[in-house]
Amino acid sequence: MLRAFRRNFRWEGVEVEPYKLSTHRGGEFCGASRQVLVGAKGERVKFHLRYFELEPGGFTSLERHRHSHVVIAVRGRGVARVAGETVRLSPMDTLYIGPDQPHQLSATGRGKFGFFCIVDAKRDRPRPIED
Repeated sequence: MLRAFRRNFRWEGVEVEPYKLSTHRGGEFCGASRQVLVGAKGERVKFHLRYFELEPGGFTSLERHRHSHVVIAVRGRGVARVAGETVRLSPMDTLYIGPDQPHQLSATGRGKFGFFCIVDAKRDRPRPIED
C-alpha cells in the first residue's frame, strides 16, 4: 500500500489527527498533531510508523511506557528530554528512547518540528509524569 508524499508533510489517504484527545494528570501537551502512515489500516506489521508535527512552541506529554520508541527528526528543530537528559534534534537525527524512560519532545525555533516515530503495534498506554 503506497502512501504517496504530498506537499507540506502530508501523505495521500492519511488523516491529520490530534496528538491526543485530552489531557490527563501530568500529561499536558500543546500544538501537536499526528499522522499514522503504517498501522492504522489493518496492515499486518508488528510496528506502527507515525509522523508527529509540533507547532512552534509545541510539545508532547511528559510520559513513559514499557515499550521503546525510535524517533527520526525530519523537519525543523526540536529538543527531546529523555531520562533526565536533553538532546537537540535536527533533520535526520535518530533517537532511541528505551522502555520506561521518561520522555518529552518540544519544538524549538520559529518553524514546525516534524518527526517520524516507530513503536510496537501492541503497546501499553502512556503513564504521565508530573514535571
